[in-house]
Amino acid sequence: MLNLKELYSIIQIWKFFPCKKCISIRKVLERMKVLSLIEPWATLIKEGKKVIETRSWKTSYRGELYIHASIKKIKRSDEHTIELLKLIPNVPMGYGNIICKCKLVDCVYMDQEFLDRIQKDKQEFFCGEYSLGRYAWILEDVEVLDEPIPAKGHLNIWNYDDDE
Repeated sequence: MLNLKELYSIIQIWKFFPCKKCISIRKVLERMKVLSLIEPWATLIKEGKKVIETRSWKTSYRGELYIHASIKKIKRSDEHTIELLKLIPNVPMGYGNIICKCKLVDCVYMDQEFLDRIQKDKQEFFCGEYSLGRYAWILEDVEVLDEPIPAKGHLNIWNYDDDE
C-alpha cells in the first residue's frame, strides 16, 4: 500500500498520461477535502491535544478531512501562543504541509448550554475560540500522515489539487 507522499510523487509523473488508472487516482486526490489552519492549531489537532475546531461559519460537510498547516508563522511573543506551545513541547510545526487526516463528524452551533459544557474541558476550551454564535467542528479518529504533503493553503474547506 502506498502512503500519500508516494502517491503524490507518482501523480506528478502520471498526470501527463491519460490512462484509466491514472485518472482514477487523480480523482481520489481531487476528492481529498482539506482545511487549512494557522499553527500551532493544526499541530494541536495532529498531536491529539485539540478535537474541536472553532469557526465563525458552519458546514454541512461530514467525512474525511485533511488538516493543512498554513505557511503563516507563529507569533511566538503572544502569551496565548506561548501557553499553547507548552501543550506540544519540542514538536515541529508543519508549516505549508498537510499533516494529518481526521473525520469531521458534527458541526455544533455554540449556544450558552454548549459553552457551559465546553468550559469544563479546560484544555479544549483554551485551544479554541468559544463564544455565542460560533460553530464547533467535532473531529474524531485523527491519523498522522506518514509523510507530510506540501500544499498551498486556501480558505474554507478545499479540494486537494495535485498540480500545486
